[in-house]
Amino acid sequence: MAQIDIYRDNFLRKKAELAKLQSDKATETKKAPIQTNKILSAKRAIQTTKSASIITSKLREIETAEKALADIEKKVADIDSKIAKKEKEIADEEKKFRQEEAREQKKRDDLEKKRLVEADKQFKQMQSTLSTHERIQVQMKRDIFNLQSIPKSITVLFMASNPTGTIPLRLDEEARSIYEMIRKSEHRDSVKFETRWAVRPLDVLQAINELNPSVVHFSGHGSETEEIVLQDTNGNSKLVTKEAIVQTMMTSSEQIRLVFFNTCFSHTQAKAVVKHVEAAIGMTISIGDDAAMIFAAQFYSAIGFGLSVKKSFEQAKAALMLEGIPEENTPELYVRDGLDPNDIIIVKP
Repeated sequence: MAQIDIYRDNFLRKKAELAKLQSDKATETKKAPIQTNKILSAKRAIQTTKSASIITSKLREIETAEKALADIEKKVADIDSKIAKKEKEIADEEKKFRQEEAREQKKRDDLEKKRLVEADKQFKQMQSTLSTHERIQVQMKRDIFNLQSIPKSITVLFMASNPTGTIPLRLDEEARSIYEMIRKSEHRDSVKFETRWAVRPLDVLQAINELNPSVVHFSGHGSETEEIVLQDTNGNSKLVTKEAIVQTMMTSSEQIRLVFFNTCFSHTQAKAVVKHVEAAIGMTISIGDDAAMIFAAQFYSAIGFGLSVKKSFEQAKAALMLEGIPEENTPELYVRDGLDPNDIIIVKP
């Protein structure tokens, strides 16, 4: 039996005992007027008689009645004492009961509060889970849409120029390294690698119109004044401005998604061209032959494995670090506003 039930039973039992005492008191109290009446009656009889024997008899009646009345008063007093004691006991039991009732209520309140907190926690967890699932579904839909929009095969247009009078670059080795790394990639059959050599300015538009490439790669020299060095009809240097490159990309095939400037001081061209293509890579300063070759080869290898532009770019930087070439901070990746390079996939995995 719970403690509160014990206190309740004690309280009710003592209330019943008090009612019994009050009933006993009432019973005894009713007897007093009878004895009082006997005394008054005997006194009147004495006053109206001169018989000694009657007087004596009535005096005995008075004495008996007074004794009985005293006994009644004594019993009533005893009962009053018991009633007072019982009322205190009832008050004590009621206090215990109320205190226990308050404790029980506090326990229930605490449990309810805990239940509400737990329910709120579970609700928030459920909402968080639903939000996470919703984000995953949105991301999955976006990924599926992106993958569906990727062509089954792409063309990488590699354009190289090393004019007379400039420092000879190992552009043929760069092209060979890129081609070999693409051939080793998982989706090699999805990547067509096309090269154009000794490129003149108008060759850029001609090659893009012919091949409709997804990636345009410039390899060669760049100037500190934000120009790409191509060739003229005599094989001499021909400077092409950043604005000309941007205009070319703007008016060329909409299929171009990435422009790779593997030339010195080309970061401004890359930054400008992403207004018209999804992504571009340029060099913040001059870059060495080995660094340019290793970085580009690893980048296209990762692209050929179906990795995103961001991961491919980071892997290419890692390749430089693995080879001990301290130029990993020279390449810079730019993307069009609103795009995430982690979501840009060139080759469908």
